[in-house]
Amino acid sequence: MDSAISSTSLPSVVVMGVAGCGKSSVGAALAQAEGLPLIEGDDFHGEANRAKMAQGIALTDADRQGWLDRLAALLQQHPQGVVLTCSALKMAYRERLRAARPGLAFLYLQIDRDAALARVANRSAHFFSASLVDSQFATLEPPVGEPRVLTLDATAKLAELQQQASAWLHAGTTE
Repeated sequence: MDSAISSTSLPSVVVMGVAGCGKSSVGAALAQAEGLPLIEGDDFHGEANRAKMAQGIALTDADRQGWLDRLAALLQQHPQGVVLTCSALKMAYRERLRAARPGLAFLYLQIDRDAALARVANRSAHFFSASLVDSQFATLEPPVGEPRVLTLDATAKLAELQQQASAWLHAGTTE
């Protein structure tokens, strides 16, 4: 496992996990704490993808390709570092992002199905259908053993998650 994250300059980091894990909240808190720009990955889904998800239709790898290409291009446009929220459910998706941004770090917000489902069901202004939570877990390939990944309990308090992520980024090591 790669253990070097430079403590002199922060890497770009992807806050990842299934729907409902808190990517947007943790990403915003981390970006603010570290003075990095935030890219909300959901903002870059095309209309066809949004419509499918709103109808409860799971996205395919082909559906996600253009989205991942847009996110990869955005990572390249921020050489000084950025926080990106992106489900990054499969290793292939993470590898696509890593190819665009060598040294990319991943913060994996781990959550169980019931907690994720409850959170998604309670969201009012989001296009993602709660019926898709199961498909997210079916697609998920946890980033176990991958370089530059920190796994955190998504049910912890937001301030705690941000502090743990910031400490990890500044320590220059991975778990």
